[in-house]
Amino acid sequence: MSAEAAPEIPAKKGRMQRILDGIETVGNKVPHPALIFLGLILIVIVLSQILSWAGTSVTTEVAEPATVQVAPEYPGEGSSVAGNDAPPAPAIPDYEIHKETIKAESLLTGDGIRYIFTTAVQNFNDFGVVAVILVAMIGVGVAEEAGLIAALIRKMVKVAPKGLITFIIVLLGGISSVASDAGYLVLIPLGAAAFASLGRHPLAGIAAAYAGVSAAFFVNVLITPADGIITEVTNETIGLVAPDVHLNVTHNFFFSIAATIFCALVMTFITERILEPRLGKYDPAEAPEDAPADHQPSDEELRLESRGLRFSVYYLLVAAAIVSLLTFIPGAPLRNPDTGEIFGSSPFMSSLLFIISMLFLAAGLGYGRGAHSLVGSTNVINAIVKTFNGLGGLIFLMLLIAQFIAYFNYTNMSTLAATGLADLLERADIGALPLLIGFIILVAIIDLIMPGVIPKWAILAPIFVPLFYRLGIAPQTVIAAYRVGDGPMNVITPLMVYLPFIVLVCQKYRKKAGIGTVVSMMLPYTGIVLVAWTLFYILWYLIGIPWGPSAPVHLG
Repeated sequence: MSAEAAPEIPAKKGRMQRILDGIETVGNKVPHPALIFLGLILIVIVLSQILSWAGTSVTTEVAEPATVQVAPEYPGEGSSVAGNDAPPAPAIPDYEIHKETIKAESLLTGDGIRYIFTTAVQNFNDFGVVAVILVAMIGVGVAEEAGLIAALIRKMVKVAPKGLITFIIVLLGGISSVASDAGYLVLIPLGAAAFASLGRHPLAGIAAAYAGVSAAFFVNVLITPADGIITEVTNETIGLVAPDVHLNVTHNFFFSIAATIFCALVMTFITERILEPRLGKYDPAEAPEDAPADHQPSDEELRLESRGLRFSVYYLLVAAAIVSLLTFIPGAPLRNPDTGEIFGSSPFMSSLLFIISMLFLAAGLGYGRGAHSLVGSTNVINAIVKTFNGLGGLIFLMLLIAQFIAYFNYTNMSTLAATGLADLLERADIGALPLLIGFIILVAIIDLIMPGVIPKWAILAPIFVPLFYRLGIAPQTVIAAYRVGDGPMNVITPLMVYLPFIVLVCQKYRKKAGIGTVVSMMLPYTGIVLVAWTLFYILWYLIGIPWGPSAPVHLG
């Protein structure tokens, strides 16, 4: 009689592995963001009734334009000066400060229920985020569908000097966040292949690319669709306390460019001085025997890709020339019709996101024609439709976010919370900078369970934008702090949707790789980038460099 095989005893997990397993277990139980916002809407409805029953209110000072008595105009009265037909300069209104008591409004009263039923469509219609998404993704979607983004990434990695390959890959990851799928699906495998071809550890290439794409996701050297969405959400929430404040998509542009380059340098240092020495020399025996070989483009594919890139440059130059003619010549329609300025308050700045989308569209059309990857008007329309189809889930989420913000504002809960917290913080006299650092840490913690840029901001903005504004902190300063906190945790959260794909790429080079492998590689990026980037933010704040055009650090 043969002896029974002894049962395998599972290897004892280390403390870090148990922590990571716990994070993964908790993270997997977090519901879909749409369900989170449905729950938040129900909480707002119930809480509004409780606050109303409790008679919750705050008394605050409100500035309103002073009432001006306007004298009637009679024909023939008054005087005129010959030769002076210019219209009078608009008067700057005087403001009166008075105390106002703001009470909690219930959504379960007759008025509240009528508001819920009669404004659902209007709330969504007034929520400009959806229009921003659709317009921005026309150009980016066509460029991505044609293959332009992937071709640019491949070409730049191929021609990059060996000594700069890490920095180039990380920087490309940051830039690729304008079309995030390309960064994850193209650059991460390409980073591994590029490192392997240079005799370096391919997992280090994966880590560098992943960090570049995700750890500083919400900064870029370009204006991205996410900038437009966050701007619209901010304008929706700041309107209650400062109706005259209106941000545009360039409110953090200077900081975004500088932070992209700074973070790329920091992540390059981490890759080359910390991660690669830890990984050691790569042993090809670590890879599974049946690992698929990297796709090597044929000569014909390379020829078409090069031709497509040339055509994309031609189309882009033509589009840029048209925009320049509409902007830079005297009296051009995209200048401010009164002052003639281009930057600041001008049609050019107001239409910047649309212009960038059209430039991407032109480049994508050029690449598609040159590479024969997107030929014919029908295929171009299909590419746009395909892009919009992929936005269905996000648009539904926007519908729920629009209702949440509208209900939150109707109940006056945002004003009550912001005013109450502002009074508390003013008495505590903590100071603006420590509060902003605390906000960065809060965002980073929340990012572990909610990695999405937009859902997080939709929850935080209605509370913290008015709160910080009442404390004298400009909305653009708060958004810059949000950018810092949003990124570094992305690379270690188990809820990152691309994490399984990254594990698969790692397993191509190390058959035993798993989520723990990826998270352990990325932990140094999270810790060091978060600390270094926070210090960079503090320095920027203390020096007082504008975050973007007409976007000072402090309120005027």
